[in-house]
This record gives sequence, C-alpha cells and structure tokens, in this order.
Amino acid sequence: MEILWLDQDDVKSLLDMPSALEAVEMAFAQHGRNKVQMPPKSYLYFTAHNGDLRTMPAFLEEEDVAGVKVVNVHPENRKVGLPTVMATVILNSTSSGAPLAMMDGTYLTDIRTGAAGGVAARYLARENSSVVGMVGAGNQARTQLEAISNVFYLEQVYVFDLDTSRAEDFKEGMESVACCDITVVDSIQKACDVDILVTTTPSRKPIIKAQWLPEGIHINAIGADARGKEELDPSILQKARVVVDDMAQATHSGEVNVPLSEGYIREEDIFAQLGQIVAGLHVVRESDAQITVFDSTGLAIQDIVTANLVYKKAKNKGMGSKAKLF
Repeated sequence: MEILWLDQDDVKSLLDMPSALEAVEMAFAQHGRNKVQMPPKSYLYFTAHNGDLRTMPAFLEEEDVAGVKVVNVHPENRKVGLPTVMATVILNSTSSGAPLAMMDGTYLTDIRTGAAGGVAARYLARENSSVVGMVGAGNQARTQLEAISNVFYLEQVYVFDLDTSRAEDFKEGMESVACCDITVVDSIQKACDVDILVTTTPSRKPIIKAQWLPEGIHINAIGADARGKEELDPSILQKARVVVDDMAQATHSGEVNVPLSEGYIREEDIFAQLGQIVAGLHVVRESDAQITVFDSTGLAIQDIVTANLVYKKAKNKGMGSKAKLF
C-alpha cells in the first residue's frame, strides 16, 4: 500500500487561483444542494501557547471525493519564523477508505480561502465594484486580493496593517497581481470607504465601525475563525444582509459567534449560506445600496475539492513521491 506525497513546492506548481475559484465555487454549489457531508470542524485549544489545532473532514457526494485536513492557528509563530497557519491534507478512497495522497495544506489553505472570498464577492458585491480595502496584510490578505482581482477589474486598493512594513511589503508584492495602484493608509477608517472590504485579522474585539461604511459595501469577514473572535461592530450585522459559509460552523466560530452569544443578532437574522446563493436558491442583493457581509470560517469542502484538483494534476504529470504504508 503506497500513498502519494506532495510537498509545498509540488502544490504551488500545480495550484493556481483561477482553477481554485472554479473548484471552490463548485463545492459551494454542492453544499447549497445538500450534496456534501461535513461535520463542523473540531478544535483543541492550546491556551498556554495562544494556539489551536483543528480537524476538518468532508465528503463531496457528486464528486465522490473525501478526506480530512489537520490545521493549526498560532498567531505567535511569526516571532519564531513559522507560518501562523500550517496544515496537512489527506485524501481517501471512498470505495476502500485507503489513503490516496497526503499533501502540504498550508499554501492550499491560503489559496482556497482566497478563492472562497472571490466567490463570495462575485455573488454578493455590486457588479461594478472596483475599489477594495484590506485590513490586515498577511498571507490571507494576499490571496483574498488575488482572488478578487480575478473576479473584478480593480482601479484602487487601500491597505492597513498595524505593522506598516508589512503593509508596504503587501503593496510591493501585490500591485502587479491586482494590476492597480495600492495605497498604504495610516488608519482602518481610511480603508473602509470602498466597494469591497476584506478583514483578515485575528482580532477578538470589533475594529470596523458601522459609521465608517458607505452604502452598498460588501465585506469579506475572514479573520474570525474561532470562538471569541470578531472584527466587525455588531451593529453592522444588524443592518446588513449576512451570508455565512456554513451555519453550524459559523455560529460557533465565525464573525457571527460573539454577536449571537451576546444577543445582538439571532440565527434567524442570518440571510443564507453562500452555497444556497451559488446554487441559485436565493438572491441576496436587493439594490446597490444594500450592505452585504460574508462570514468565512473556512470549510473542509474547500480543502478537499482543491486537494483533489492538485492530486489529479499530480497524477497526470507524474509528480510527487510515493511512500510505503504497509
């Protein structure tokens, strides 16, 4: 019994954003049609180390692919030269359960999360959106902007980060990707007067105020992916059309988790899951003045469908190395 091993260089050479966007959009559509099995991610909390470990299994019935991702989130890792997020994905045969492939999931996680933001913006933002604000300038911000620039023609991007040097690095590295000017701003508020706002911070208190937002803005709220995290003023959620990636997961670990627990909103106030909109079951935007929010927690279906894409390309190209299990 052998398993195919694909390291990060392999994954990077095989996975591009346009392909990831297509695969993730398809996965959301299957989710909207109730054609997936995906229990909410489970957590181990390492409080003493300000980190956690998560397991994320999924089965996409129409694609007949299954597997699990194991991923950590440790914000302090940057201080010791390690990524905040590190992951491994295992694909399994649905007919025998045997492991087919194991691959680096760190780069894959960045790309599939960006792709989810791109899909959300495609369906929730105004069609003529051209100005983007980024709050946070880490790896997730980069793939979010890359995905959005594959969906919209961008004219201007504003970026804010507490670490100004990181924001400057973002500008230098992403202007050629976004094909537009990127301006580093010195306050969060200056990044909010935009068509699409992307938040990718680990904040545990609201940093985006309702009075800063123009009519018609769409927000990709990416940073809140665990219990107790939140980036948006709860009053934003009270007046916006809120779309989550998965109801069960978002209510305990997404942007809505704190406002729900504190009574600012109810589950009935959440408009829909993104997959339902992708599948054509709901139309979210009533007018160009409608404010929309996408609450992204990161779904296992995104990982598995993207990993399967990488696996099939690797087999076709004869890439990776094989390891004997037994």
